[in-house]
Amino acid sequence: MASLTGKVALVTGGARGMGAAEARLFVASGAAVMIGDVLHEEGRALAAELGDAARYVALDVSSPDAWARAVAEVQAWQKRLDILVNNAGLINRTGIADTPLDRWNALLAVNLTGAFLGMQAAAPLMREGGGGSIVNIASLAGFTGHTDPAYTSSKWALRGLTRTAAMEFVGDRIRVNTVCPGLILTELTAHSPHVQPLVDMVPMQRPGTMEEVARLVRFLASDDASYITGEDHLVDGGFTAGAAYRRVAQETAALTRNA
Repeated sequence: MASLTGKVALVTGGARGMGAAEARLFVASGAAVMIGDVLHEEGRALAAELGDAARYVALDVSSPDAWARAVAEVQAWQKRLDILVNNAGLINRTGIADTPLDRWNALLAVNLTGAFLGMQAAAPLMREGGGGSIVNIASLAGFTGHTDPAYTSSKWALRGLTRTAAMEFVGDRIRVNTVCPGLILTELTAHSPHVQPLVDMVPMQRPGTMEEVARLVRFLASDDASYITGEDHLVDGGFTAGAAYRRVAQETAALTRNA
């Protein structure tokens, strides 16, 4: 198990879903965690559940001022910052013709600009502490033509931003990577009608769990990943590797093994 003992992390969108799973696992692995979110009641409840190793800070990731306050709170609390997880995100589920400009801009402000502002705000404190790890949560949609154009564009762009940041911060001993989940069961997706059709396509024949994503994030945040930067890390049950080809092979009897 990758250890985070002695490390300090800031997790955005940390009040529920994958962010909460990451916060819980980080604390269990020895880290102090600042949970940033706009879901104040849920964020405070999670921090209370996790005890002295966690705190909650109100954080609208689209606001530079909110980022400055959040990083200042981390510094006042723990004097350092070793890990930033840009997990906060929105989804529209509307096509190009049906997406108003304000909704397009609102989604990009959180999913993409939020990560940009987070790295901008956190990097100086991480640099002062001798380096660290930034993990940006992208998506399988960042490799495909997902039906939500704003969400898809934000995740493709986040992969590019990660590579740029990795090169910019490498001299500061700050590593930057993306984690790209596929079909993951969360509170928001558990009862969605798209889940079972996608499960049928996933080569592993099941959705992933929030904990499986969190374990990869923990690894990339830890010193065990000390030679990994600027990379995409898929958690998708083999979907990107060739789910469509596998389905066609099964349906045409071309695949006879493990069908």
